[in-house]
Amino acid sequence: MTAASAQFHNVYGYMSERNAEARRRLEALARLLDSAVRVPGTDIRVGLDPVLNLIPGVGTLIAKGMAAYLIWEARRLGVSNSTMLRMIGHVGIDLMISWIPVVGWVGDVFYRANIKNIELLREHLDRSDGVIDAAVKNEASGNEPAGRRR
Repeated sequence: MTAASAQFHNVYGYMSERNAEARRRLEALARLLDSAVRVPGTDIRVGLDPVLNLIPGVGTLIAKGMAAYLIWEARRLGVSNSTMLRMIGHVGIDLMISWIPVVGWVGDVFYRANIKNIELLREHLDRSDGVIDAAVKNEASGNEPAGRRR
């Protein structure tokens, strides 16, 4: 187990190193695409997705290709079909926004499909690795789950 994997394994409370590593990697990708840099003087964060969409055709294709990779990884991690449809829907909405010149560039800054998708994946991983069940049981008994930090 790498040091980074061990750290996230402990932070998330996952029993599976694979899930902890996947979450770390995919969260980093979602942040890179949707909220990597804060615009100076504002609370607005932008990522590569809106920047790539400034390049007609190719930029949109690259940005949505990276979003598709996140969805493919979610499928590999066992996300349900209904969650997969929601994730595909988020990217579809983002794609439709991206197709509108000028308005779409601004819309891309505010509609963060990848962040929404990573939230869905997070919920799945927490549930599938027993983290939510353990948290509920420990909360009911007054204990804090092992490895979880507030």
